[in-house]
Amino acid sequence: MVNNVKTALSLLIGLLPALFFSQELKQMTVNEVAELALQNHQQLKVSAQNIGIARQQTDITKLQKLPAITASTSQFYLGNAVAIDKDFSNSTNIPMPHYGSSYAVQATQLIFKGGLVNKSIELAGLREQLSELDLEKNKQDVKLLVISNYLDVYKILNQESVFQNNKKLAQERLKNIQKFYQQGMVTRNEVIRGELAIKNLDQGILTLANNRKILNYNLSIALGLPTGTEIIPIESLTNKESGIGMDYYMDLAHQSNPQMKSAKTNIDLADKNIEIIKTDQLPTIAGYGGYTLQRPVTTRNPVIDMYLGGWQAGVSLSYNIDNLYRTKEKVKLGELQKAQAGDAMTLVEQNIDMGVNAAYVKYQESIQQAEILDEAKKLAEENYKITEAKYLNQLAVQAEMIDAQNQKLQSELDYANAEINVLYQYYNLLKSTGTL
Repeated sequence: MVNNVKTALSLLIGLLPALFFSQELKQMTVNEVAELALQNHQQLKVSAQNIGIARQQTDITKLQKLPAITASTSQFYLGNAVAIDKDFSNSTNIPMPHYGSSYAVQATQLIFKGGLVNKSIELAGLREQLSELDLEKNKQDVKLLVISNYLDVYKILNQESVFQNNKKLAQERLKNIQKFYQQGMVTRNEVIRGELAIKNLDQGILTLANNRKILNYNLSIALGLPTGTEIIPIESLTNKESGIGMDYYMDLAHQSNPQMKSAKTNIDLADKNIEIIKTDQLPTIAGYGGYTLQRPVTTRNPVIDMYLGGWQAGVSLSYNIDNLYRTKEKVKLGELQKAQAGDAMTLVEQNIDMGVNAAYVKYQESIQQAEILDEAKKLAEENYKITEAKYLNQLAVQAEMIDAQNQKLQSELDYANAEINVLYQYYNLLKSTGTL
């Protein structure tokens, strides 16, 4: 792996000097990429805002423990009063002070409602937990996304190294063909075939270089790095924990997967909602107190143009009688919602189990595929050497040589991809457990 990275670096420096001096080369491991993504990815910043909103909602709910205080005032014009006999035969105009005003302050404190306030605070806390679990799930998604891009860059660098090595071999072979042509041992079309083989390799190298530019740009944005940064993966290609069985990952997923935790929290949320509904079956007891000041005094005759002030304090008891039949139906609805949350958790658990099973099988398959393709690569290299020796001794034609080279190139590319696929499948397995 280290040799591949060194080869890729030397190729970058040798083939693209202008790019080398204008861009920053940054060697990074998977963990470094994941940490930068957690710090700088815009999707996570948006998700984190939901936690702040949920926490603020909890703080607002806690304010229900404080008394409700109101202050009011009114300024008004008071017209003259008219006193009329009960048989409407006579009327008397009574002059009144025309300017009137009133001032009042009142406070109310809930004393008892079956623990409604505390239960509402607990409900808001559960919603806050859900927002935190949503963020954790988004972190897992973002990590796998950037790791996937990182491994794609890794794969391209390895592929470029393979292409460049095969191009060197093709160039050496072309020199031999040209010598044979000058000696009249082969025709011009043999030279053309050799040149076309190199052009095909150049085309593959160009496509890989452009794909790497796109991936680097996208990855740099996701990690909060300058868009000109050239990321060089240096993660070890050794197998990760290949000997641990699937039961371990299943248990890990049941304990750690944020989707499983969210499903369990939704059941708690449904329970708390039922508790809050049941508080409607209980009376409301509240304490209150206030002070009023009003002018003029109209409760006596003649009216006095003075302020009349007074205060009061007491306890109120109220109960909505219609809750005797309304609350029962609301509780039924809450219980249905709880049953739905329980079924949803079962569904989530099944989906997680299927995801872990598929990811584990694919991880084991990727290890076996890498071993098979390594053997295939060795066979293709041996076939290439044998065909090359035959060709140099005029025992094989150019078409056989090109065919052997294509087999060698494809087997090396397949093995390079298989090595990276082992890493990807491992991280995908971790993601399925929620522990990436």
